[in-house]
Amino acid sequence: MSKEAPERVVDDPNVAMQDSPEFAQLRTKFRKFVFPLTALFLAWYFLYVLLSVFAKDFMGTRVVGNVTWGLILGLLQFVSTFTITMVYARWADRVFDPEAEALARKMGGEQ
Repeated sequence: MSKEAPERVVDDPNVAMQDSPEFAQLRTKFRKFVFPLTALFLAWYFLYVLLSVFAKDFMGTRVVGNVTWGLILGLLQFVSTFTITMVYARWADRVFDPEAEALARKMGGEQ
């Protein structure tokens, strides 16, 4: 089995699309939206984990009845996940998907 990469097929429409400036612009737009959102969520998640490990007194502090800061912040992890999902879906429907569909039409793809 050879470890060499196969040659790129010049007539392949997928390669032509991937090499197009419109695709590069679309990929950049996607990354500018998704990467910061991912970094923000990971920072928030690791903050929760670090607080759970190093700030046990704070996380165990009761806010109302038996509800602690740890429970509230843990539930907010779920809320933030659903919020990010809704924000991304709305952005994709409004901005990204129409541009991707236009590029696919331009390149002769099916919808």
